[in-house]
Amino acid sequence: MKWVTRARPKTDRIACPWLIKRFIDSDAEILYVLPDQVLDVAEREGARSFDAPDAEFTHRNGKCTFEVLIDEFGLTDSGPLARLARIVHAADVSEDRMTDPLGPGVEAIGSGGILAEPDDQVLLEKGSFVYDALYAWCEHQA
Repeated sequence: MKWVTRARPKTDRIACPWLIKRFIDSDAEILYVLPDQVLDVAEREGARSFDAPDAEFTHRNGKCTFEVLIDEFGLTDSGPLARLARIVHAADVSEDRMTDPLGPGVEAIGSGGILAEPDDQVLLEKGSFVYDALYAWCEHQA
């Protein structure tokens, strides 16, 4: 399945593909497109849209897209994912930045990532390691 979102990913748009590939759709192909093209590309490609205005999966009810995906795909029983979701939420939702002590650091990594890497697919590959590491830490804390 193809999944499409806005280009120049940092927090939610790196964390969500990591979650999708690791827990939802291991064969997922992630497409990064211009923000105003997300829904058109999703329709044309038969893709699922995320983290964009009017996307199938996006922020709702105070939750970031990562949290919405966890809810929608029944992944709520995982303690490590719940812990990671609190980190991603704090990193992604600016008004909740200080709700988790790791949030500001993860936000800084995401913001720095888009400055350091011009290719979104390479950025996703590199950023996925950050979420592998955070998830391993969350598992170890449980």
